[in-house]
Amino acid sequence: MTTGLHPGEAPQDPGPKDDQPLPRQEVGRGSSHDENRTRSSVITARAAASFEPVSRSVATARSFVRDTLQGWGFADIVDDAVVLTSELVTNAVVHAGTSADVLCLRAEDGVRIEVADRYPEREIPLQSSPVNMGSPDREGGRGLQLCAAMAGRWGVEYTPTHKQVWFQLDLPDRPVGTRTAGPSLPADLLPLADGRVRVAVVQIDRAGAINAWNEDAEELFGYAADQVIGKPLTDLAAWPHTPGTSTGVAEALQLSRWEGSYGIRGANGRVTPVYASHLRVRDAAGEPSTVCLLVRDHERAVLQTPIRVPTGDSGGSGEGGQATDPFEVFIGSPAPDDLDGLLQRTVERARDMLDGDSAFLLLATDDETELEVRASTGLPSARQRFARVPVEAGPGRYGSARMPAVHDDLAAVPGAVPLLNGTGMRSVVTVPLKVEGRLTGSLGVAAEAASRYSNEEALRLQFAADRIALAVESARLGELERLRRGSLSFLVEASDLLAGTLDRDQTLALMAQMTIPTLATWCAVYTIADQASDPYLSYVLHEDEDLIDGLKALLSKIPPPEPIPTPGARVWTAPAEAGHRAALHTSMRSLGLGEPATVSSGIGTTLATASAVGGETVVLPLVARNRVIGMLTLGKPTDEHFRQEILELAEDLSRRAALALDNARLYSERVAISQSLQRSLLPPELPDIDGVEVEVIYRAAGEGNEVGGDFYDLFPIRDGAYGFAIGDVCGTGPEAAAVTGLARHALRLLAREGYGGPAVLERLNSAIIDEGARSRFLTLLYGELWPQEDGSAVLKVVCAGHPLPLRLRQDGTVEPAAEPQPLLGVMEDLELYEQTVTLDPGDVLLCVTDGVTERREGTRMLGDDGLTEVLTTCTGLTAGAVAARVMRAVERFASDAPSDDMAILAMRVPGLQRD
Repeated sequence: MTTGLHPGEAPQDPGPKDDQPLPRQEVGRGSSHDENRTRSSVITARAAASFEPVSRSVATARSFVRDTLQGWGFADIVDDAVVLTSELVTNAVVHAGTSADVLCLRAEDGVRIEVADRYPEREIPLQSSPVNMGSPDREGGRGLQLCAAMAGRWGVEYTPTHKQVWFQLDLPDRPVGTRTAGPSLPADLLPLADGRVRVAVVQIDRAGAINAWNEDAEELFGYAADQVIGKPLTDLAAWPHTPGTSTGVAEALQLSRWEGSYGIRGANGRVTPVYASHLRVRDAAGEPSTVCLLVRDHERAVLQTPIRVPTGDSGGSGEGGQATDPFEVFIGSPAPDDLDGLLQRTVERARDMLDGDSAFLLLATDDETELEVRASTGLPSARQRFARVPVEAGPGRYGSARMPAVHDDLAAVPGAVPLLNGTGMRSVVTVPLKVEGRLTGSLGVAAEAASRYSNEEALRLQFAADRIALAVESARLGELERLRRGSLSFLVEASDLLAGTLDRDQTLALMAQMTIPTLATWCAVYTIADQASDPYLSYVLHEDEDLIDGLKALLSKIPPPEPIPTPGARVWTAPAEAGHRAALHTSMRSLGLGEPATVSSGIGTTLATASAVGGETVVLPLVARNRVIGMLTLGKPTDEHFRQEILELAEDLSRRAALALDNARLYSERVAISQSLQRSLLPPELPDIDGVEVEVIYRAAGEGNEVGGDFYDLFPIRDGAYGFAIGDVCGTGPEAAAVTGLARHALRLLAREGYGGPAVLERLNSAIIDEGARSRFLTLLYGELWPQEDGSAVLKVVCAGHPLPLRLRQDGTVEPAAEPQPLLGVMEDLELYEQTVTLDPGDVLLCVTDGVTERREGTRMLGDDGLTEVLTTCTGLTAGAVAARVMRAVERFASDAPSDDMAILAMRVPGLQRD
């Protein structure tokens, strides 16, 4: 992958290349005015990268786009950009099989991403051809459908060798914050100020240098404008940061809006404490700058945003005839821009408005059958957050959700508001939140005293609920959309990671690591070997590593969950109950109560483990190929619940993880079977031969192969006689290995039956030809060895189409030790003969397969001559050293991994040992 980053560089015009026509098909949601405005937007940065046509490039491209956009501060659109880029890069590197070029362009209003491939031949569509989006049911072509669904604008550009798909994502509109003067106050309550309030106006450019300095600034600090223009404001700041905060002046100048205190060192050397309000702006050319308003610190009331006080419930006009927004009256201004902040502000204002002890807000599910706790005050929120209660029939139902209701005493109607069970609240008023007649939530205020509320309070609360219902629903839908898009991006990343490994243990680790902490606080994976086996605890992970051992010990002591194939998450209470019992027993033992314990992990560890599993625990079945192969268990800490959206995402992840885990299991089983069968084709340990040193080096080509088309053997025939063989079957892989097994076993059987070398090979030739279509050509060097009493050795060899054996004498000369004869598996009638060779003391016989002699580096090949040169340097070496030096020379001859099997058999006659 090659990347380039060019901040502030304007993009080149993507015009036609090499005088080729460049048809464009462009689709956008905006008007032509918007399109022209986007085309003329200033590009403030660009990032480019190229990715090779391999599957792992898709994940690398996603990471590149994610890192680039997050670095630019475009977190709002990262998930959409990652999903679209993933689809388009997949089309290029996987389906088109070419490299992919990704270009990210940053502008003030969004980002444009271009993905190009370089397919060698492409038909250029006509300029006037309509854009054909294809059918959603088709296997391919979904990249453009996603662009059309998610991007603000997108298009396709063609040449015969180049296709580029681009899309633009606009930044969401962010509301501009407003500052209000607060409520009207009597004149005697207004803050004191000097006779004239001087407001210094200082403007700072992109680099932090002063480019504007008004008269009030000259009066306050004693510097004329020409003395400070061009100097950094931080040179005049006497305090490094606002007391009590960690924000320095330099950082504050980069924020869009900031208020706080610091000091300015004046021309007289004294420090003037000031209160400042900074506002980040940009001019028509897009150049950013910061406007700073500064007053003396004791006059901060001039600039400081007042704390919003609760407003009365009157809905009339304010002073000056200006109408008051009922929403702002209830929530305050500015309203929180996130859903959780808005809901929390709502319950706090509702409680204050009715002078209650607690308040709560629940949001309805899409089908309005359940309500989910999203905010509360005065209640144990951690215990209640994301808990769900039914609206209609069933135990613990929320019967007063659809209409305003006042409960004078919950003790008389227990369970009427399930959220308040066991909280000590007696009276409660609840009102529904509705949008266009549809139930979207419920708002309630409760008090510890009975009969606190009447219908009048219910009407006031309903009025407030009506004012905020639309804002809450809008924020909820926005959050849901972000969650769904984030979930899509999460599943894309998860699928890519799970598909990238076939190792069972690594798959288990990935399953757990992807869920923590995104989906849950802790995770446990149970696996089931077969239908007759019980679930086995295979992996445990907690976001706090110190709790993993305690959690694993706790789960090991309780029965595993039942392997039910029904899809979906089901609650499992056993861990929380076991943790509670363990914590109780440990606490009692620490107080000297109950049975003394001989071994204890300590009360601190036990309580921490109990807290870790004290929340909601759910189990999701891992089902692959209609069989339950395990369970994915997710848990929350004490009194926390899972959101429904999280459970749906976990269920989707569990389906992908189950298939990946089953694929890893199948692959592991097949690898084990393959390796077992392959090992059965290798000869057992080599026999020790008195008076002869023997060394064998064997390398099978291909990942996971232990045996290929090359083979060797050395075995005793009868007392004082040994057979040896080295051969090469045409081809590699399982087919060649099958002939290898046939040849090796046939050689042993025939030799021990008393047949000589030619007869052995002739009968083996007939057996190979009888295999028919499964037969393979075979080159084979076979010989028989007789060590002699004088320290020499006599060999009878037959070389059937195999590379000739080489004899190394003590004087360093190398010569062939046999003559070539026809290979096996081609002709039915062979007439072979054997040759006798005598190895004197110190001589070496080297036998290799053609994977050694045909080792290549470009157009160069090691060959027989190269092997001979290597062997001439081995005089005086042992058989093991000779084989090792030959193999080292072969490996160094080329940088690439060997593509053919290799076998080396070295035999040396050391001679008689003298006293």
